[in-house]
Amino acid sequence: MKKRFFLAGIFVAILFGFEANSQPAEVKYDETGCLYTSYNGLVMAGYQGWFAAQGDASDRGWHHYQKRGKFEPGYASIDFWPDVKEYPNTYKTAFQYANGESAAVYSPYDETSVDLHFKWMKDYGIDGVFMQRFLSEIKSEKGKRHFNKVLANALKSAKKHQRALCIMYDLSGSTSADMDILVNDWNELQQLFALFNNQENPTYLRHNGKPLLAIWGVGFNDNRRYTVADIQGLVEKVKGPTKKTSVLLGVPYYWRTMTKDTEPSELLHPLIKSADIIMPWAVGRYNPATYATVSGHTLAGDVAWCQTNKVDYVPLVFPGFSWGNLKNSPSVYNQIPRLKGDFLWSQVAGAKQAGAQSLYVAMFDEVDEGTAIFKTRKEGELPLNGDGKFVGIESDLDSDYYLWLTGQATHWFHGKKGYTAQKPVRKK
Repeated sequence: MKKRFFLAGIFVAILFGFEANSQPAEVKYDETGCLYTSYNGLVMAGYQGWFAAQGDASDRGWHHYQKRGKFEPGYASIDFWPDVKEYPNTYKTAFQYANGESAAVYSPYDETSVDLHFKWMKDYGIDGVFMQRFLSEIKSEKGKRHFNKVLANALKSAKKHQRALCIMYDLSGSTSADMDILVNDWNELQQLFALFNNQENPTYLRHNGKPLLAIWGVGFNDNRRYTVADIQGLVEKVKGPTKKTSVLLGVPYYWRTMTKDTEPSELLHPLIKSADIIMPWAVGRYNPATYATVSGHTLAGDVAWCQTNKVDYVPLVFPGFSWGNLKNSPSVYNQIPRLKGDFLWSQVAGAKQAGAQSLYVAMFDEVDEGTAIFKTRKEGELPLNGDGKFVGIESDLDSDYYLWLTGQATHWFHGKKGYTAQKPVRKK
């Protein structure tokens, strides 16, 4: 799949030095046994779950870690390296640290890895995740088996740790003919996992009184091999004649004006009006220097449009961006710098001040493009990578800093007082 400068002069920031309670807000079951009845008020992240490791039983090798069939110095698709100190099971690689120690990674095919991730969500107060399901991957037997196993791991851990979970299909690489594959897969998942049985899966996310399904990749103008009309038919099928499913659409950032990254289709706005929620894709659309201008022309207008048309609006925030190894280009290492969380918090504050009720955080585990908020290695503590390198969390921060900061955003969106446009200070 796959933010400090603008605040000056816009918001009056109150500097504070307390660390807000990192415990999650109390969650309560409704009369049907469901724990999360609305996306409103929640902060959730995207969860790729597509990584595999040699020896993890997935039979996919170093999937999404490797480049051109190799995972060794000079051949990596990831920019950030996961911090695996807490994982029960890890997988040694051909990479080494400067002291000669072997570097290891994790696999979400291993349920202990996924359980640790959901434990972190609870520990830091993050509401839950959208489980990405890549349509181009589940078309193969091996890919479908992988994503079903990761989903099974996640459903088990979501129930255990009381975290919200929702399935999000990513349409990247799909064609018009693939829409029925999605419909069939969605129906199959409901049966295979008793997905909406509140005894089995009490934390599956509902919205507007119905189970929520997210579909990402709607209305982009990057030469996709399916159309807005295809998505319109898809939405009608997954909702069904009884409107049994709520739908979130992942749309381009400039969906409202239908410019720049958006296909100017006359069908797009009617399609959006038929959805329950939209989430515009903001990754790469601005950086710390341009966020003020870009969001100033976008956020308030988006929120107002959605309020008028009775569609819920969830803005996306991300900590930074880096894909030097994926693109084999040193110029895009740390392409959008994190600035020790200033960039992420500026987006959180911007969304809050614009009237947003919820957030989508990209992403929980995306180390390919450097948007991951989970624990990764710090600068100065990274494996060697031949002529290339890896990018790390700033050396004076803890490896869990972005989990902590996202947890602070969650507290703010839950209604906790004391948060402002000024980034919270973490006590040592």
